Amino acid sequence: MYSHGIPYHPIWLVVLLKCFAECRVWACEVVEIMGRYVSTFTNRIDAKGRVSIPAPFRQALVKEGAEQLYCCPTLDMQAVDAGGKALQGRIDDLLSSYPPFSEDYEYFSTALLGDSEELKIDGDGRVVLSDTIRNHAGLDGKVTFVGQGYKFQLWNPERFEVFREESRSRVRALRKNLGFNKSANAVIVEGQE
Repeated sequence: MYSHGIPYHPIWLVVLLKCFAECRVWACEVVEIMGRYVSTFTNRIDAKGRVSIPAPFRQALVKEGAEQLYCCPTLDMQAVDAGGKALQGRIDDLLSSYPPFSEDYEYFSTALLGDSEELKIDGDGRVVLSDTIRNHAGLDGKVTFVGQGYKFQLWNPERFEVFREESRSRVRALRKNLGFNKSANAVIVEGQE
């Protein structure tokens, strides 16, 4: 029997679980070393197109050793993924899963690298948002920075509020479908209430 091109055998399951456990520990260590992007901030864009990166996000970029802000238009939303080496590493990992010069590699590399920009961070922690970034995300006057762990996103504030409500609604539905008790966040065991 095969799954995802890997022959099924109980020993493979043990090996994969062991690798997963080791990778989870490694990923936690990387996050601790590199910092995390959490919380939501909204800042003004000045007349020159500059915006201040929130201080906690700048600190996380420094922990990563990032000297520039890596920005990549999201594929499914009118927002921009941003971050440092952790984001770039995730993109590199994704690309390395495809054979070089394959059609899928070409599509992903064009979308994730070809449309990306590296923005210089000035001494005051500001970046100049290009017209491409501003147009993709619909940024005009203000930017909402949304932490997402290893990366953050740049949003038009009004669009983000709509997306945040949609996200919360979907998570509530998912939690309900998974059988989580709303008040205690405990799993409801079938037959017990």
